[in-house]
Amino acid sequence: MTNRSERKKVLILLGSPRKNGNSAILAQEIAKGAEAEGAEVESLYIHGMDIKPCQACWVCQNPDAEGCAIKDDMQTVFPKLIEADSWVIATPVHWFNMSTQTKLWMDRCFALAKYGENPFRKKIGIAIAYGDVDPYASGAINAIRCFQDAFRYVGAKIAGIVYGSALNSGEIAQNEAALKAAKELGHKLAE
Repeated sequence: MTNRSERKKVLILLGSPRKNGNSAILAQEIAKGAEAEGAEVESLYIHGMDIKPCQACWVCQNPDAEGCAIKDDMQTVFPKLIEADSWVIATPVHWFNMSTQTKLWMDRCFALAKYGENPFRKKIGIAIAYGDVDPYASGAINAIRCFQDAFRYVGAKIAGIVYGSALNSGEIAQNEAALKAAKELGHKLAE
């Protein structure tokens, strides 16, 4: 158990339009594992936020920039991302990749490069739920690869990826192996 003054902060980004969908259930298990280690866990429901798409203006990359020029809910998310020790990105697979909500958030993280030395040097946990039984046919592999490529590019470490097949809302709760793996990932993120 971690000392209270050394508590790790885990930020969970829920990228499904279903508040209690399958990827959210996996994220809840990750949270339980992290909290068991004494971590402070906060969840953000991305679908309910005003997150506009990146405008490719490059203002955030100017030497004198103070971050992203778009004034929306990402302005409150950026400090939370920077403050957290670990991030959890929970997404369903929609049309052979991560959800649109998750992709909007991820694209806007481009501006993080201007927030400190390297704000991506975090432990990243990823939770993915998909409808087909095959992770290749469902597109889960595309989502996983997208996360791997993007986080490798910015120097972030993916601590683990938990995924499982579940089409109907709540169905993942029957997948004991995925739930166990999610909880174990939570322990790992809080170390």
